[in-house]
This record gives sequence, structure tokens and C-alpha cells, in this order.
Amino acid sequence: MSMDWLSNELAEIKSKGLYRELRTIKTAQTPRIKKDGREYILLSSNNYLGLATHPEVKRSSIESIEKYGSGAGGSRLTTGNTDLYDSLEEKIADFKGTEDAIVFSSGYMANIGTISALMTNGDMILSDELNHASIIDGCRLSRADVKVFPHRDVTYIAKELRASKNNKKLIVTDGVFSMDGDIAPLPEIIEVAEKFDAIVMVDDAHATGILGEHCRGTGDYFNVEPDINMGTLSKALASSGGYIAGNSELIDYLRNISRSFIFSTALSPPDVAAASTAIDIIRKENPARKLWENIAIYKKGLIDAGFDIQSETQIIPLITGDTETTLKAALELDKLGIFVQGIRPPTVPEGKGRIRTTLMATHSRQDISEALIAIRKVKEKFNL
Repeated sequence: MSMDWLSNELAEIKSKGLYRELRTIKTAQTPRIKKDGREYILLSSNNYLGLATHPEVKRSSIESIEKYGSGAGGSRLTTGNTDLYDSLEEKIADFKGTEDAIVFSSGYMANIGTISALMTNGDMILSDELNHASIIDGCRLSRADVKVFPHRDVTYIAKELRASKNNKKLIVTDGVFSMDGDIAPLPEIIEVAEKFDAIVMVDDAHATGILGEHCRGTGDYFNVEPDINMGTLSKALASSGGYIAGNSELIDYLRNISRSFIFSTALSPPDVAAASTAIDIIRKENPARKLWENIAIYKKGLIDAGFDIQSETQIIPLITGDTETTLKAALELDKLGIFVQGIRPPTVPEGKGRIRTTLMATHSRQDISEALIAIRKVKEKFNL
């Protein structure tokens, strides 16, 4: 079969300003990076706590390679399950305050594997309209009746649950939304779920290690407990992979049913060791304190510059609107030495383009000051 249609599809993507290209950097995820021989301030990394370059995290990864080698050698249910995994899952469960936990090869695999394992024909899933793509795909794979509710709209959830005749009912939401930086109204969601006998699943990819008195995530922040705690090891935990934490029956069920767990090669030993050490550092040193200091300084600078900032967290979008303005603003920031991404459809709705900026605990006051100067220039140039 001819694949000439690919060139036409690519041409259409380019004509709409939606073509994406990889941008290669030559340094670690540090506050200042190198690209094309130039230094940039990195203002778009998910390495929120700066632990990806922490000496203890790097040391534990190296030591794990020396003992276990560089690869897992198989899936978790064949040869890939070392004692490193057992230790990490025990640590995650203790950190999240649950009976047990299970680690997947990525956060994407955790979401699609869990949702599709738990829900099926005759069930209903209520999913926030701004949920991550992995949640959306997990809902599609499940074959359940999916209701997409308006962002953070608990009244809509209650109405749908009240009318539901479905067997099982699942409410799934991001804890911190990855493009807006706002937080799900988890106490209200859990209250409604309990009233109508629904399960609550929270994706804490951007909240683990950051939100709450103990940095456990959204549940810790509100002092409530969802039924299913999902998170990633690839952001604040400085590694790669995803996890589900919950009661022992849930975790045992996923080990036996979840296809993305059963049929994926296990994470490599250095990934597992890095995440384990990152949790230790979070509990011992609480690097999120410095992150929140940086967030406050940065947000004040943006508000003083005239931006309308609605974010509640380390993810702080600068709204640009249409795709053309988004691309031009991102390019201008690149010229000024700020490494950020212009976010366009389909990642965000049409007309809601933005520059997604994020803070790290390791950003210095000077980093933030220089970034704000550049952002003010771009705001004035494009009337943002």
C-alpha cells in the first residue's frame, strides 16, 4: 500500500501551525541548560524539585547498575522483578499512606492499564475535560460509558451519578492539571462519590512530592483519601515510570489483570533506585519548601507585569491565545535565552494557546529575575 498520504497529512499539520519538532539540549535538567551552543534558562522542566541531578540520586543509580546491570531483562512477572522493586513499592505505599503499591513502566501505562482493568461494558467513568491524554486513552480502552464533565464541576458529577444505572462508577481526575496548574476539588468529589457509591481515582503526577504537609500529593493537601492514588516517578521523583497506590486487593488485582503491567518490560534498575532515593530525600529534606518560595517570587513578578495568573502550583501558564501568537511568543523567548514550549491544539483547546512555564526548587533568584525580564519584553511585544 502506498504511503504517499503521509506527505499530505504532514503538509496540513504544518499549514495549521501544529507541526512539532524535537529540540535537543546537551545538559542535564538543570536551571540553566545548553542548546545549539547557547545558554538558556530552563523554564519548562517537570524536574520540579531538582532531584534528577541530586548527588544522592545519581549515586544510587550508579550503584544499582554495578549490582544489577543496566536493564531489567524482562517483565515484572517473568525475570524483571528484583528486590529493588519490592523496596520501592513498599516505600511508595508508606509514603502515600496506603496498604500497597504497584509500579508501571510509565505514568501513561499506569493510567491506561488501571482504568481499562477496572472498568468495562456496563460501567460508567466520569472524567474531567482537562484530564491528561493517558486518562482519556484509558477511558477509551475500557469500553465503559464515558461522561466528560466540565472542568472541576462537582454539580455535573452529582447529576450524572444520581441518574446512573451503571454497574460500577469511577470518577477520575488530575490532582494538579498539567496545563493550567490548578487543583481538583478533591474533598467535594469524594463527598459526592461516597453518596453515590463511586470510586475516586486521582492522577497525582504533578502533585506527588509537592502538595500537602507531607508532600504526598492532593489527598495530603486536602487531608482526604481517594480510593486510587496514581502518580509518576518521572517528575518530582526524578526518574521514570508510574505507580498506583491503594488497598492490597486493588494492587493484587492489577498485578493479575492490567495488560500494561503484565506485558511491559520492567523499569531498569537505575530508574527504580533513583525514585526510591528521591522519596527518601523528599521525606528527609522537604525540597518543596524552596520550590514554593520560588513560585511566590515568580508569580508576584508576573502579576506585577500585568498577567492574570490563576495557577495554584508550580505550573504557571502564560496565555497567548491563537496558534500564531503562541509560536511567535515562544520563538521570541527562545531568542532571549528562555527555554519554554508553546502549547497548541490538540494539547489545549483552540484559542487557548499558552507558554507553559514551570518552576524548579533549584532555580536561583537571578534565574527568576532574568526570566521575568524576558517575559515582560515578550508581553509588551505581543500584547499578551
